[in-house]
Amino acid sequence: MAKITYIEPSGTRHEVEADNGSTVMETAIKHMVPGIEAECGGALACATCHVYVDDAWTDVVGQPSAMEEDMLDFAYEVQPNSRLSCQIKISDAVDGLVVKVPERQA
Repeated sequence: MAKITYIEPSGTRHEVEADNGSTVMETAIKHMVPGIEAECGGALACATCHVYVDDAWTDVVGQPSAMEEDMLDFAYEVQPNSRLSCQIKISDAVDGLVVKVPERQA
C-alpha cells in the first residue's frame, strides 16, 4: 500500500490509500477524486487522466514512454512534469506521491 495525494486546482487535497499493482488513475477513480475522467479506462487511448507530478517525485515515477508522450499531445496545458496517471504504477516506491490535477482534461 502507498499513500497518494491528489491536489485539485482549488488546492483541495485528497490523500488516499492505493493498492500496489494498481495505477494512480485507478486509485483516483476508486476514491472519486474530482478531475480525473479516465474516458478510455487506462488503455492509453486518451489524455483524460492527465496529472502534474510533484517535482520531488518526477525521478521516482520516471519519464513517459513514447506512446504516452504521443497521447500527452492531446492534453490541456502540458508541462515538463505532465504524466498520464494510467501509466504510473503503484508500488512501495511511490508511497507519498503527490500529483496535481489540471484545470481541465482534454
